Amino acid sequence: MARTAKFFLGMVVGLTFLAGAAGLALAAEKKLAYVDLSRIFSEYSKTKSYDKTLSDKESSYEAERNKKVEEVKQLQDKVNLLSDKEKEAKKPDLDAKIKTLQEFDRQKQTDLRKEQDEKMKELLKDIEDVIKKYAEKEGYSMVFNNRVLVYEDKTMDITEKIIDLLNKGSKK
Repeated sequence: MARTAKFFLGMVVGLTFLAGAAGLALAAEKKLAYVDLSRIFSEYSKTKSYDKTLSDKESSYEAERNKKVEEVKQLQDKVNLLSDKEKEAKKPDLDAKIKTLQEFDRQKQTDLRKEQDEKMKELLKDIEDVIKKYAEKEGYSMVFNNRVLVYEDKTMDITEKIIDLLNKGSKK
């Protein structure tokens, strides 16, 4: 029985080796490349444009928020000067202003995050489309993201070509 197990183990190892060798031979026939996705993303002109737009919106939101915070502080300061009875009368106004500020904060942050996510998806779709078209045109079987590579042969890096294509396409 031990011979049979050794025989089957030998067969499995042999078949695995043959399958691996066949896979390597097939891979050798394939044209492969990789890209630095984070570099493409950061050097894409549309990314910079979107960053500026979102930054401007954040600045506008901050200015509006600071104004509302100042209103709450002023009302709080006025309420602190009042008698206990008058404080009780003004407390609903103060609570309403605080609640309005909190709701404004929550809504603006949600809106900004949603817009940022939409822009990110749009940019990644652009990048993916350009990589796909380039790979098909140039006969690449696979294009990898360099973040998952243990070793990179710089001759297989098509990052610069993709950045050029993206930026040329975004100017149109």
